[in-house]
Amino acid sequence: MSTTHPDRETCISSIEAHTIDPALADSAAAVLKAVADPLRLRMLALTASAPGGEACVCDLSELADVSGPTVSHHLKTLKDAGVVTSARRGTWVYYRVAEDFVPTVRALMETLVPAVSHRGAATEDDARGVPELENVDRALAKVEKDLIGRFPELDRGTVERVVRESHAALSRRAAIKQHLVPLTRHFARQRLADLRKVASPDVEHAPQVLFVCVQNAGRSQLAAALLHRYAGDLVTVRSAGSMPAASVHAAVRPHLDAIGAADAAFPKPLTDDAVRASDVVITMGCGDVCPIYPGTRYEDWQVGDPAVASAAGVEAIVDDIDARVRGLLGELLPDLELPATRR
Repeated sequence: MSTTHPDRETCISSIEAHTIDPALADSAAAVLKAVADPLRLRMLALTASAPGGEACVCDLSELADVSGPTVSHHLKTLKDAGVVTSARRGTWVYYRVAEDFVPTVRALMETLVPAVSHRGAATEDDARGVPELENVDRALAKVEKDLIGRFPELDRGTVERVVRESHAALSRRAAIKQHLVPLTRHFARQRLADLRKVASPDVEHAPQVLFVCVQNAGRSQLAAALLHRYAGDLVTVRSAGSMPAASVHAAVRPHLDAIGAADAAFPKPLTDDAVRASDVVITMGCGDVCPIYPGTRYEDWQVGDPAVASAAGVEAIVDDIDARVRGLLGELLPDLELPATRR
């Protein structure tokens, strides 16, 4: 009796249509093999997050106590795979992530690494009887008690749900777990304020602006920080992303420091209530889409992405956003006096 599948050729054809071409699989596997080394991963992370998007070989050599030839071997492996490029300036060689691989490396650092970290933390918690989770639970209970007092007009169950949902949303992508509770308090307080505004549409409120980009790690953070710097409490400002990153882009953080907003800058997920509570919703040229509600003004600012720009490019992007924020404030608060420059 034959064991051959009666439609073997059709089956094989269907399988081939739903998998990767063999040649492409070979190429992709070569890249994965090139980055599948702890030291090379760390080199790649340092290069991707370095100011200006490039790292000197002297900095990369400091990552581990290995010889110069070993460092050269690892960098050559990454370069041969096409993941990084190099350029000599003077006596030093500088490395940067190849342009075609910038989105791939960013996704690797912002998805795989946090996921592995979260899995490892969960395993350790299981082995120890989860004392950290018990501490977090107590800390969140304190946050709930504080916010219940701050928002007496909202149902207690609503406050508790928002706090727990906020913590869960942030913890999925957070790069630094020890700051999760204060970040949860900040995010939950914003969400509850949005809920309160939506529930009281007839109460007079300050204008509310929401800046949205996919990762909420660059453009939207800068726009929100600049608007808050100029308008303070005269305008309520939010920023969010549909797929928030683990942290703010390294190229953006110095500018947030200069604005004085670094402590409040952390990627947050986009919520429906944030859109509903906003008078103006501005996407940052990144293709993100928001729910449409009557009475809300929607704009799209086509600005560059600082995550992949040079230092000079990031400066130009900040200037562009600054000019747009000034123009928006001129419409929302025409009597507001703005400084001549942001510097």
